[in-house]
Amino acid sequence: MVNYTDIDYMSFSGMMHGYLAFDSQGQLLTPFRTWRNTTTQKASKELTELFAFNIPQRWSIAHLHQAILDKEEHVKEIAYLTTLAGYIHWKLTGVKAVGVGEASGMFPVDSLTGQFDQNKIDAYDQAIQHVDKGWTLLDILPDILSAGESAGSLTKEGAILIDPSGTLKPGVRFCPPEGDAGTGMVATNAVAEQTGNVSAGTSVFAMLVLKNSLLDYYEEIDMVTTPAGKPTAMVHCNNFTTDINAWAGLFKDLFESFGFEVSDSQLFHTLFNKALEAEPDNGQLMSCNYYSGEPITGLEEGRPLFVQMPDSTLSLANFMRTQIYSALATLKLGMDTLILEEGVSIKQIVGHGGFFKTAHVGQQMMADALNASISVTQSAGEGGPWGMALLASYLINKEAEENLEDFLSDKVFSQQQSHAIKPQKEGQAAFKDFLLRYKELLKVEKSAVSHMQ
Repeated sequence: MVNYTDIDYMSFSGMMHGYLAFDSQGQLLTPFRTWRNTTTQKASKELTELFAFNIPQRWSIAHLHQAILDKEEHVKEIAYLTTLAGYIHWKLTGVKAVGVGEASGMFPVDSLTGQFDQNKIDAYDQAIQHVDKGWTLLDILPDILSAGESAGSLTKEGAILIDPSGTLKPGVRFCPPEGDAGTGMVATNAVAEQTGNVSAGTSVFAMLVLKNSLLDYYEEIDMVTTPAGKPTAMVHCNNFTTDINAWAGLFKDLFESFGFEVSDSQLFHTLFNKALEAEPDNGQLMSCNYYSGEPITGLEEGRPLFVQMPDSTLSLANFMRTQIYSALATLKLGMDTLILEEGVSIKQIVGHGGFFKTAHVGQQMMADALNASISVTQSAGEGGPWGMALLASYLINKEAEENLEDFLSDKVFSQQQSHAIKPQKEGQAAFKDFLLRYKELLKVEKSAVSHMQ
């Protein structure tokens, strides 16, 4: 049994971005708006033009500005604006702060200072000076802390929230809360310059730590930071494995209808490996995996779509590789902007998340799609929670002046083996052919969304 009185450090991670607004009494003013609430297109466009800096629809500032544009009554009552991780941290410690990586998904951060970009703060306050409110932007945003800084300790009230029995004692130290993007970077040891990682689950995002700032801004690319504040380019897609999971659930229903019990791990292992047997053209099957809007390709709403022609070859192998390629397609479109337009070089991409739990398959297909070597470590399936635990460990166990990159490389990953897979010509050709047809399918998708609206 765990002795809850012996916990040395603790912290929380949550889905990045989103909108949680509270009044001066700590009451939630509007239901939580997440990264999948793609309702902020107008705000995103206005802010991107105001700042000459890409502001994605899911960022907290985009949600705030859209609420202002929509003249929502709650705006004048806002006393604090935070994210999911920031909210939990506040309730457990009483500290209104987030990690710098998490903060960079709320509002642009200046990588030189590690704080919100003051010039952009001033520009925004000037732009909304006519709005009926009693706050300026910095009044309502959380403080920013970097990896390795103390972010408070567990309060008596926080301890009761976690453990109503009273066994857990207050005083446990906390590191700054981070979102799933930052914890994914830590979990894959991708926090040094020219390293990158792909976090692949319900959504997918690729993070590349930059040596130099980008020459321009792009709607397909977010500029965020590592948990230590280094500038990072992020390609984020709202949709990834949701459609695959839905079809897998259908297949599981079929098995159970025949009286067969199949575990989720068996099911996904079988389906993913079957994809390796697909024909070069996937039997001319096509799929669009959008369960929600996808800003990278300009769709406001999701419409999952599977398409076959009369002469298509509908087999399980062709079907599964079509589903996997569909998941990878939007990520590829975003990454092409970063690599082709900016000439960003990548030393290493490390994958983690549920997509990589089936050995080799997802890793090989992602390598073929991105035309890059993809490495997966022994801990690839652990994901963000493990990354958050490492950040908490860094707070307690770092040496004086030891930076996060050295701590991870020397004390965490030095003994851990990784397995790299390089792209294969046949797979690259198959994915390139699929991507051409995928772009045509997106035109149909946009037409369907427009018609149904």
